[in-house]
Amino acid sequence: MVLGAASIGGAQKADASKGKAKGKTTPSASHFKVTAPDFVSKGRITLAHVYNGMGCGGQNSSPALQWSNPPAGTKSFAVTMYDPDAPTGSGWWHWVMYNIPASTTSLADGAGNGRNAPSGSAEGMTDFGTKGYGGPCPPVGDKPHHYHITVFALKVDKLDVPGNATSAYIGFNLNANKLATARVTGLYAR
Repeated sequence: MVLGAASIGGAQKADASKGKAKGKTTPSASHFKVTAPDFVSKGRITLAHVYNGMGCGGQNSSPALQWSNPPAGTKSFAVTMYDPDAPTGSGWWHWVMYNIPASTTSLADGAGNGRNAPSGSAEGMTDFGTKGYGGPCPPVGDKPHHYHITVFALKVDKLDVPGNATSAYIGFNLNANKLATARVTGLYAR
């Protein structure tokens, strides 16, 4: 269930003559990892995390997440869940949580539904038109959709975004302030 991260900055330059890293020893972005205890990487997302509406009968509870080894300089985290396979021409944002304190290393089951959310965190609008987690609910008969859950290690304490910001606007700000990302992907079809 552990997936590697996309390496965004923080990598050290190798000293070719000695085969050693130059500079300060810090965890690089490539060590940043996230796990989702409720499903295996690229495995089926359980009914507990599926949307409850639009013809889907899940429990709509955000999955528990655990992450480790964020890069040095991380001041906060954000979590998103995005479906690039949604038949919209632009994918579908299922979850956007940001301003998660740097001391946080996990989210409990249901944190994206207002239960157990880290103190000080905020949630953005999803493509369901609401704040908070909205689970998978692809069209009947579609191939399995990929649900990318991404944890962002950020170089800022708080994102400066309005409370009614769209997920795309928040996503732009996440990418502008990221040090690294770690991702786990679940699949779902009906």
